[in-house]
Amino acid sequence: MQRSVVETLLGAAVIAIAVGFAVQAYTGAGRGGSGGGYAITAAFDSVDGIVAGSEVRIGGIKVGTVTDQHLNPETYRAELTLAINPQIKLPADSSAEIASSGLLGDKYVSVVPGGDDRMLNPGQAITYTQSSISLESLIGRYMFSSSGNEAEGEKAGGTDAGGAAPATKRDPFAE
Repeated sequence: MQRSVVETLLGAAVIAIAVGFAVQAYTGAGRGGSGGGYAITAAFDSVDGIVAGSEVRIGGIKVGTVTDQHLNPETYRAELTLAINPQIKLPADSSAEIASSGLLGDKYVSVVPGGDDRMLNPGQAITYTQSSISLESLIGRYMFSSSGNEAEGEKAGGTDAGGAAPATKRDPFAE
């Protein structure tokens, strides 16, 4: 009898701790850096990897979050709404880019403050933006550009070191 009471109390303590962690995770989500903040927008050609809740950083330090994203039906550009910490005032000529934490890390919006005396007001837009760079696209360009150079050399009718024309390659599938 005494053993079952101890097991029951121990089980209740484990459940209480688990509930406490869940409550802390839920209430602490999205905190740090934005504090509500003021909203500004930025339009990009591509925002791959950015979702609502992604960080906005200046110099690697979180100063806000992405609160919304949508497609502008007139320009077909992806528009992000950024909530910036109210203590941070951004110059009007600031720029924004989609950056990545390492090679395969999370993506975030990196803001580079400009030097203008005028500041962005809530609701205004960052006009200088650079879109997300696709790692797959870069690898594909490299692979096809290196194989394209070999094909161009063959088409040019070059000769080998002995002065003989290179043998033409026959495509086994072209029958």
